[in-house]
Amino acid sequence: MSAAVGPYAIDSGLVPVPPGAENATVRIHNTNTGKAIEAGFPVVNGEASAYGDFGIDGVAGTAAKIELKFIDPAGSKTGKLFPTGAVTEEIDGVQATCIDAGNPCCFLQAVDLGVAGTITPQQIEDHPTLSAKLEAIRRKAGVKMGIAETESNVPGSVPKIAIVSPPADMTADNVVIRAMSVGQPHKSIPVTVALAAASAANVAGSVVAKCLAGGSLVGSEVTINHASGSLVVAADFDAVGTLRSATVFRTARRLMEGRVFWK
Repeated sequence: MSAAVGPYAIDSGLVPVPPGAENATVRIHNTNTGKAIEAGFPVVNGEASAYGDFGIDGVAGTAAKIELKFIDPAGSKTGKLFPTGAVTEEIDGVQATCIDAGNPCCFLQAVDLGVAGTITPQQIEDHPTLSAKLEAIRRKAGVKMGIAETESNVPGSVPKIAIVSPPADMTADNVVIRAMSVGQPHKSIPVTVALAAASAANVAGSVVAKCLAGGSLVGSEVTINHASGSLVVAADFDAVGTLRSATVFRTARRLMEGRVFWK
């Protein structure tokens, strides 16, 4: 949804475009997190370009590339990048990384859960105990991260939880992730989970960093293998380890416009 805000702002005249401009940047205030997002995308004749050759695995068709840069995304809900105070810790007998970048997320290694990293969403649903195990860990992580005081009060939406593993073969992917969203296996990967994963991948000792192909990254970009393909994300840290931004590339186009009357 964040990807559509910038193009809508341009097309609706909320944000002016200089004459002859070929690209636009719209700074968005995310009221859910109190953070800023910079959306950059091409424009044609003063309107957001609706066409392009950029494709996203799991999304039909191609469109213009939209760069979403999440500014200072650490601590979106908890105020800290690692709200528990540790990069990695044990929860319910499983090594976990609890990180808050874009959204609070908890990452677990597939091997510690006794499942293949390439497990499909359907296989997660069919597994007799996995979903319940993940939900139990997610609720414990929510308390540890300070999102709720008790496990029963942890919201269904956060923290997110995801299973991480190294790529099984020599591919361009850096890491394999299978994510859950509101108790259901996600068909690809939520953007905020991808941003959190990119941030964690750049921190030595995290569950995500331990699963990187080759043991480390070349540069700040992370190519994540998800259930529908791959996604490239990036995280930018300064020299003292402060997370300055996290970036993902998306697409958006207007499908319709109209009026809805509600009473």
